[in-house]
Amino acid sequence: MSLEPKALGRYCAVGGAVPLSLFPTRVSFHTAVPPQTRRFQPLAVVKRSPKRLKYSAPRLTKEDGLLYVQVDQLGSDSWKLDPVVELLKGGAVGVIPTDTLYAIVCDLNSHSAIERLRRIKEIEPSKPLSIICRSFRDIDTYTTGFPRGNDQGLTDIFRAVKHCLPGPYTFILTASKQLPKQCTRYGTAASKYVSRKNVGVRIPDDPVCQAILEKLDGPLISTSVKSPKENGWILDPVIIADVYGPEGLNFVVDAGIRVADPSTVVDMTGSAPRVIRQGKGPKQPWMIAEDDSALDE
Repeated sequence: MSLEPKALGRYCAVGGAVPLSLFPTRVSFHTAVPPQTRRFQPLAVVKRSPKRLKYSAPRLTKEDGLLYVQVDQLGSDSWKLDPVVELLKGGAVGVIPTDTLYAIVCDLNSHSAIERLRRIKEIEPSKPLSIICRSFRDIDTYTTGFPRGNDQGLTDIFRAVKHCLPGPYTFILTASKQLPKQCTRYGTAASKYVSRKNVGVRIPDDPVCQAILEKLDGPLISTSVKSPKENGWILDPVIIADVYGPEGLNFVVDAGIRVADPSTVVDMTGSAPRVIRQGKGPKQPWMIAEDDSALDE
């Protein structure tokens, strides 16, 4: 890793909590990635830019306010994620891998970062977002938890869910009072807030994502990365940097190209667990199927 002495001042404007000396003007993170880790081909409708993007060069640099970090998808070089975690703590918005798609994320406790995330992705104030959690402890903190068995014959769903997480599922649960106000309401200070009672939660089975969550010591607000012009996911982090970098992203973590297979969304707030979007996670026997895309990853 090569560092120049100049410090970045622009990141202090993100949240004010990031020391100026933490982030050099030029950062080079490059890991030799075996050919087999890049065997997947993009299945989304987004096409690669005809010009080779600056982020695809062998020596990845920090330009235009965007930190681009290439890591081993198995998490063997998680030390490279330290600057990303510091940016998140300071109110940054960036892109990280999950076990399904890439996600635009920010700190759950940063109101300004959540508003920036919505603006970057052009998400309507009424559109729900998901929370990426480290463990069931986070889920129990920010939601009322999974349904438990009772003497009226209600199945203990929690035991079944434990076999699905970590994994490619998003579970919609009732939000608890511990969920910050900026997560339970939509809109900006100038608009009318809309109350939100439910929240989608995920525990992705991805070592890079889990390493970021452990270092951050808290959950992340997230939304999947889609093309702003075409109805398809962007699976290549190089293209994500090209498309969303100019919109205000602070960083992109490159852990290889994903496959166009989002999480399976299960609504747990009704009388029975209902699949409202079938994705990568297989339907379990205790789930009821239903075709409906109601949540943005």
